[in-house]
Order: sequence, then structure tokens, then C-alpha cells
Amino acid sequence: MKPSALSLALLLPALACGGGHAEADGTAGDRAVHSGGAKSVSATTRVLVYKTASCGCCNEWVEHLREAGFTVDTRDVVDLMSIKRDAGVSAAHASCHTALADGYVVEGHVPADQIERLLAERPRVAGLAVPGMPVGSPGMEGPGAEPYQVLAFERGGGATVWATVDPR
Repeated sequence: MKPSALSLALLLPALACGGGHAEADGTAGDRAVHSGGAKSVSATTRVLVYKTASCGCCNEWVEHLREAGFTVDTRDVVDLMSIKRDAGVSAAHASCHTALADGYVVEGHVPADQIERLLAERPRVAGLAVPGMPVGSPGMEGPGAEPYQVLAFERGGGATVWATVDPR
């Protein structure tokens, strides 16, 4: 049987980081909790990141968030595709890791300052995504960096440009 375009679009970013599909311990993820107070958004927000164990760029992105002050928990999973599906991430928005932060989905290499903006403004969207793995995004630094877009997306697949980032 031939794989569909949708399954390939969801699978390719995951394969680029070493595969990965169903949570190793079989448990469903929980949403991170945001506590109030005078601290910055990042200092009061826990981010839960679903990724594969072998993905170096995912680990670099996690470090980027920690350096920005977020508390980050990671879950290495075997079935990353089901996490994306359950979170409402469409094939067009998929990347190599999926995170949950205070009721929002963060897909891919979204910069920490854009997550802080999302949590401060609290728009009615499912979350933010940086589709694919653009060179120059957090965790994907290197020569050849190019501008890329951060998208605000809906569970149904619709999206708008949230920000354009030029890492050069």
C-alpha cells in the first residue's frame, strides 16, 4: 500500500530526528500549568516537550527554552505522530517535536520570545508552529540561516502568520 501525502508529511520531520512514535511508558501527556505572579511568563510556565530520544535539534531547542527561563520537561516517545494528531497539529504544520505550554501547542522550533508573547497575549488559537526544520531557528542554528515564519494555527488546520523571524 502506498503511503498518503498526509502520512508522509507527518512522518518526514519525525524521521529526520530519528523516528519516534507512542509514548515509551504508554501514558497520555498532561498539559503544563501556568501560575500567576509578578515573574515573567517564562519563569512561571512549564513546557512539556514530546520528542524522540535521538534528536539532537530537539535537545538544542529544549536548551534554548531553558536558557530563556522556561521550566522544561521532556518525554521521549515512540509514537510522535499520535501526539501531533491528538494535539491538532496538521501535516502542513508538523516538525520534529511537539510541546504543550499552558493550554497551547508549540510545534517545532518556535523561538522562546514568541512563546512568551503567545502566553502573554493569550489569543484564541491552538498554538504556534514553525513547520519543518528551518536553518537558523532555535536548535537549528548554522550557516545558511534564512528568514522563516512562525504560524498561529487552529485545530482544523487553518493558520496565519504570527511572526517572521530573520536569524541572520
